[in-house]
Amino acid sequence: MRTTHTLSIAATIALASVACGQTLPVPAGVVSEAFAGRKGAFILIDCASGAASDFRPDASAEKLAPCSTFKIWNTLIGLETGAIKSADEAFYKWDGVTRAISEWNRNLTLKEAFQASCVPAFQNLARRIGPVKMQEWLDRIGYGDRNMSAGTDVFWLPARGRKTILISPGGQARLMCSLVTGKLPFRAQSLAVLRDIHRGDRPVSEPPAASGPVEAARFRL
Repeated sequence: MRTTHTLSIAATIALASVACGQTLPVPAGVVSEAFAGRKGAFILIDCASGAASDFRPDASAEKLAPCSTFKIWNTLIGLETGAIKSADEAFYKWDGVTRAISEWNRNLTLKEAFQASCVPAFQNLARRIGPVKMQEWLDRIGYGDRNMSAGTDVFWLPARGRKTILISPGGQARLMCSLVTGKLPFRAQSLAVLRDIHRGDRPVSEPPAASGPVEAARFRL
């Protein structure tokens, strides 16, 4: 299966631009070489100036299921609503079901679950947040089309016949830029926890159930 997972790039690129001081625009040839024939979108935003480099604008405008990139927002909403409080708290109690990703088959702290991109852990978190508070926060931050109709614990995960929430790579990147520049209504304490659990985040194999159609590859989500 070929990868259609473009959001993993868009969701983190705004933050990366601030950290790395990347000169814009990025030459299209450099990005094209990095993609090596794969389809996808690449957006680099200088959050200080608002300047952006958008490789393949048609792809960056395509609305897709956010898949595991939603764990960023799931975590922040969980922190804001009190469903979770710290990076190292007991977060996920393994249910004994053996899954394809070995890191998921044990109890995990919030930091461990985030770094392993553990889908069942974040489904549990969404249930703890509940549909009312989740919808309130999606509306408040303007996340995608805000559609939770598929269900509180699956609305960001694509599956046959499921209508997921949709957001474009460009939308993801712009929202991340708003996050890192303090334009979204999240407390400093919540942002500090997110920085803590994201630090040292490592690539993990992402199963089809979590990210839709992907090739056998490793993504940083």
